[in-house]
Amino acid sequence: MRTAIGESPTEDVVIEYVSTGDYDEAVHLIDTYEIDLVLLDGESQPAGGLGIARQLRDEIDDVPTIAVVLARPADRWLGAWSRADATLMHPLDPIRTAETVVDLLRQRRAVQTAESSHGTGATGRGAA
Repeated sequence: MRTAIGESPTEDVVIEYVSTGDYDEAVHLIDTYEIDLVLLDGESQPAGGLGIARQLRDEIDDVPTIAVVLARPADRWLGAWSRADATLMHPLDPIRTAETVVDLLRQRRAVQTAESSHGTGATGRGAA
């Protein structure tokens, strides 16, 4: 995923990566750091990224944006079930993957900016 996206896919988006191997560590990272986007492997074992995406949505109030990588186009319905914000197809196309990630991060930044300018009290997390 890192190779497909890179560290600076556009001039206004710089990405810092942190990695985890399981759900508990993912939650710890989300609680500890300013995580704006979670990229999950839908095929990972023992806990697949689809299940983790759904669990994050169910258990975390201010969940980061979530993208899941799927192996088969027929599994896009599972991406919807997991409540991921986006699905990407394996093998990852570097151009499409970077564009999707940049779009997701810009959307998150726009929502955070709108929430803070409307005085909702939402603190949000810093943009990547």
